[in-house]
Amino acid sequence: MSLLAIDIGSSSCKAIVFTVGGTILAKHIATYSPDFPQPGFAEMDPNQFWLALCAACHAVTASLSEPVQALCLSSHGETFVTLDSDGRPLAPAILNQDNRATDETSWCVQTIGPSRLFQITGLIGHPMYPLPKIVWLRKHQPDVFASTATFVTLIGYLLHRMGLPPYVDFSLASRFMAFDIENRRWSDEILSAVGLTIGCLPVAVPAGSIVGKLSAEVAATLGISAGTAVVLGGHDQPCGALGSGVVSAGRVSDSIGTYECLVACSDAPSISELALSASLNSYCHVVPEKYVNLAYFPSGIMVKWFHDLLYANDCETIAAEPTQDAEAQHYAFLERNCPKQPTGLCITPHLIGTCNPEFNPHVRAAITGLAAGTTRNQVYKGILEGLACELSLITEVLAKAVGPFQDIYVAGGGSRSTLGLQLRAAMTRRRLHLLTQQEAVCLGTAMLAATAVGEFRNLSEAAGELVKETTVLEPEDDLFASYRQQQQRYRLLRSAMVAQLN
Repeated sequence: MSLLAIDIGSSSCKAIVFTVGGTILAKHIATYSPDFPQPGFAEMDPNQFWLALCAACHAVTASLSEPVQALCLSSHGETFVTLDSDGRPLAPAILNQDNRATDETSWCVQTIGPSRLFQITGLIGHPMYPLPKIVWLRKHQPDVFASTATFVTLIGYLLHRMGLPPYVDFSLASRFMAFDIENRRWSDEILSAVGLTIGCLPVAVPAGSIVGKLSAEVAATLGISAGTAVVLGGHDQPCGALGSGVVSAGRVSDSIGTYECLVACSDAPSISELALSASLNSYCHVVPEKYVNLAYFPSGIMVKWFHDLLYANDCETIAAEPTQDAEAQHYAFLERNCPKQPTGLCITPHLIGTCNPEFNPHVRAAITGLAAGTTRNQVYKGILEGLACELSLITEVLAKAVGPFQDIYVAGGGSRSTLGLQLRAAMTRRRLHLLTQQEAVCLGTAMLAATAVGEFRNLSEAAGELVKETTVLEPEDDLFASYRQQQQRYRLLRSAMVAQLN
């Protein structure tokens, strides 16, 4: 038997079939593109998500010799769909990157109170969340608001398309900015304060719940056997943490992608004044009775920006292994030719603003130290140095809020850079454990499915069996010492960039 894990990202739907032992049997990615109808808006026809899901499922199951025992869905957070009483979408899905509700966010925070909001939800106010956008709809699109029966997550919408209840798990419910994370239910206090009712929100249940089984009609549409169990997944970051073995207090993962996200597990939410001052996100894990605590920053977006600056319109080709795609070849070429010594450059990665601890969307990236002889390889290494400096800062922020930790378990596309990992280990002064399975989100999603259908007694057992590591990178004292001054200059530059916009 096999397990089908589906991760609904902001630009693609990834489907991976795993054996119960964690081996990948098939993988497919179906892409889609958001619409930006006006400044600050980011939308998508929700049917695009369904079509991508169908295409990805058909692609991975076409040549399977083992039938799919269960499928499970995970998703990026905050994106939601408005459904009428007949379950029809009333408008495009409003995406997490949409920031139309800036004024409504300020109003919600003032109405509820920033400290009270954080105590209930584990979040600081931000226009990415559905709550202020629902308030925006009430004001600016009253016809859509009045006709909406339920504001559902992407997972909820896709479950509805499968003929199943549009449940939301506790982790994705936590991303609405209206969920009581300690009592694991929608907050009457918050909803009452902003004039909404619980009835317009989906039913919240634990991740790993079996939602139902596929009908023959839906199964044929997906290319899967009728009667296949459908399991409720959750927010991609907690699912990725689960896929990195973060199932108990004290373990920390680092997912290196477009954003780089440190996730620590805890037995209780971190909602102290210290956590609030650091703008931590602390909310329900997909692991029962546990919480995740997030500190993150834009990471891969900076690397991708530099890559596209160099190569987007360039016909240059670089010899490399034939299995590597062109972009991977470019990164390998740049890394092979990086200087051995520190570059002396200070490059901050804030192309779209800072995250922890300030969450200032107006800050922009900076580069200092350029000279006439600076090469592209030096700039590339300077970016990796800057990412390591930024990680060291948020590592300190997270440790102050949740307690000290010495080990970080690493997954994600950015972990392919050996140089980047060495710099991160040195500057954070932590051991980095490189995981065997880099598809941590889908692995965690598969673990939820496997446990739900009885392949494992619990998620801790699943993690013990399936999460393995290949390499442990120890922090190099000499490397840390060589970057001491550059790291200090980085923090001074970062502080100056933040201060001028406060």
